Amino acid sequence: MTTALVLLLAAFAVAMIVMTIVWLISVRLNNAGIVDIAWSANFGLIALIDVLFGPGFWPRRVLAAGMMMGWSVRLAIHLWRRVVGHIETEDGRYAKLRESWGENANRRMLVFFLFQGVTNVVLSAPVLLACLNREPRLRVIESCGVGLWLIALAGETFADAQLRRFKEDPASRGRVMNRGLWRYSRHPNYFFEWLIWCAYLLFALGSPYGWIAIYCPLLMLWFLYKVTGIPATEEHAVMTKGEEYRRYQRTTSPFIPWFPKRETTA
Repeated sequence: MTTALVLLLAAFAVAMIVMTIVWLISVRLNNAGIVDIAWSANFGLIALIDVLFGPGFWPRRVLAAGMMMGWSVRLAIHLWRRVVGHIETEDGRYAKLRESWGENANRRMLVFFLFQGVTNVVLSAPVLLACLNREPRLRVIESCGVGLWLIALAGETFADAQLRRFKEDPASRGRVMNRGLWRYSRHPNYFFEWLIWCAYLLFALGSPYGWIAIYCPLLMLWFLYKVTGIPATEEHAVMTKGEEYRRYQRTTSPFIPWFPKRETTA
C-alpha cells in the first residue's frame, strides 16, 4: 500500500509539473491546443515511473508500461504534427472556450490543464496495478490484453494515417473522408482508441484488484462519445461540410465499424 501511494504521488507531481510548464508555453503561444500533446505524453512518463520503481514481476511491469508508453509516444507524435504544424491557429474547441471565458481565459485554462493532469493519473491505474503485482508468471488474460492492444494500436494508426493522407490531398478540401476504415465508421480512430483502453483493463485483470480499472474504458468511452470526441468533431464537420457530412451521418456508423447503410429517398 505504501509503494502504491508513493507511485501515485510521484505520478501526480510529474503530471502537475508538466501541465504547468505546458500552460506557460501555451500562454506565450496563445494556443491551448498543445495540452493534447502533453496529455498524451504524460501517460508515458507515468508508465516510466511505474516500471522503474514498481515492485512487481519485471516482465509484467515491462509489458504493462511498454503498452502505455508505446501508445503514448505514437499519439503524442501524431498530435505534435497536427498541432505544431498549424500552431498559429488554435483548435476550434479551445478557441471557443477562450472566447466564452473572456478576460479570465488564461487563468481558467490553467485549471483545465491541471485537470487534464489529474485524468492522466486516474487513467493510469491499469499500469500501476500491474506493476505492483509480484506473481512470477503471466496469465492468459494478460496475453489477451497484449493481443487486443496490438490490434487496436494498428487500427488507430491506420485510421489516423488514412485521414492525414486525405487532408494532405488538395482535391479533398471541403470533402468528407469516407474511404478505408472511414467507410465503416465515422470515427474509427476513436473506436480503436477505446479498444486500447479495453486492452489495458484486460491486462490489469491479471493482477489483484485489477477489476478496479474497469472505470478506465468506461470513462474513456464517455469522453469520446459524449464530451470531447464525437460531439465536438461532428459539430465542426457539419459546420464546414454541410449536407455532405449530414449524408455521411445518415449512412455510416458513428463509432463501431459496420457496413454502411443505403440512404433512402422519400
